[in-house]
Amino acid sequence: MKKQGLFLLLATLTTALASAAPWDHGPLRATDNGRYLQHADGTPFFWQGDTCWLLVQKLDRAQVKTYFENRRAKGFNVVQCIAVQALVDQSAYGDRALVDNDITRLNLTPGGDPANEAQYDYWDHLDHVFDTAAANGIYLAVAPTWAHTVRRTPVTSEMVVNYATQLARRYKDRPNLIWLNGGSARGNENTDVWQAIGETIKQHDPVHLMTFHPFGRTQTTTWFNDATWLDLNMFTSGHRRYEQDVDGKKYGEDNWRYVLEDRALSPRRPTLDGEPSYENIPQGLHDSNQPYWTAGDVRRYAWWSVFAGAAGHTYGENSVRQVYLPHETKPASGAKGFFLERLESDGAGQMQHLRNLILSRPFFDRVNDQSAAAGDEGEKYDRILVTRGADYLFAYTHTGRTFTLKLGVISGADLNVWWFNPRIGGVTPARPRPNSGSATFDPPGEPAPGQDWVLVLNNAAKKFTPPGTAPAL
Repeated sequence: MKKQGLFLLLATLTTALASAAPWDHGPLRATDNGRYLQHADGTPFFWQGDTCWLLVQKLDRAQVKTYFENRRAKGFNVVQCIAVQALVDQSAYGDRALVDNDITRLNLTPGGDPANEAQYDYWDHLDHVFDTAAANGIYLAVAPTWAHTVRRTPVTSEMVVNYATQLARRYKDRPNLIWLNGGSARGNENTDVWQAIGETIKQHDPVHLMTFHPFGRTQTTTWFNDATWLDLNMFTSGHRRYEQDVDGKKYGEDNWRYVLEDRALSPRRPTLDGEPSYENIPQGLHDSNQPYWTAGDVRRYAWWSVFAGAAGHTYGENSVRQVYLPHETKPASGAKGFFLERLESDGAGQMQHLRNLILSRPFFDRVNDQSAAAGDEGEKYDRILVTRGADYLFAYTHTGRTFTLKLGVISGADLNVWWFNPRIGGVTPARPRPNSGSATFDPPGEPAPGQDWVLVLNNAAKKFTPPGTAPAL
């Protein structure tokens, strides 16, 4: 009876923990050291984002439910979307977002029943999206509008003050809200509009986090590092491969470089890649004759940036991010599959392994430490990214190549050694070794792009659980 009672107690506790919403731990904020995100009660928050920009405009209620249930099952806890992408926006039910395409006039129908599809309006539908996301433990990172709307239409800073005020008042009490100012925007263009949106929303909603989604291969800190409304830095590493990136910083696929730049700035804020190369999109974005980015590529972007010090990562799949539906005849960027089928793309299911690994070890003391690579960091696809806490170390290789590490950079006389597989989340134990000198490590299997592995070293005395299991918060 005692064993049965203990089992029932554990089952009850497990169910309670599973049903608890993340925001029950309080609003999100930056950690005191400015590196990562946490809840008000100190619970760690690792941003595992998905991109579904037009979900409000294109999905009906049944599809919204399918989408969020699918993303919850794959471990996503943030979804990036747009409140009004264009002034002519309407929902899947034909309801217009704005009256006469005027951004200051939300098309509201007071008195209708939001639960009745025949009576609710565009903004009732966004309310329903918030509700469905919340039911699945997911935050909405909402862009109030998009860069091309501001560039191509007579939208002024005075007009967006009115619009942003209405948005903030309507949604400030939503617990699962993150503000995503910008929208593929260059901050040196229409700066007054972006400043007005940021300042106005913060005036009416000082609680929720706000970031800025910049144009490809740029970062928020270039223009808004001193903005009082900015809580979280974001960069967009974009969709070009190395030889296609011929202007700007020319970082190509090295998205980890943006992280190191942001981490060196003051004031220090958490940072993350808000739009790396999407899975199943042509390299370079627009030419469908080019090779397409694969699951191996999107994993590399995620692991590289997080091991460089990012507070999380946003994934995207070409058909999902644009919500490409069967009745449409002109997909953007060479999409080759429809929305529902592409929910099951390989990379989408693999993103959770990164979050699981990070949360399975102490969260707040983790730093990037390339000095541990002992001069064996490598270039481009052979790059080794190293991150560690006081008692553990992770080293990521995209190609599964042999590499050398300097030991003694974490605590303990002896090390437990594991290989963690980013493709399946599995672990393989390796021979323990003393924590001194240097050592060469040879991942399982033959080296090849996309045959990625993470070396996990632990202070043996700490008796950590296997990597990727049992969060060590």
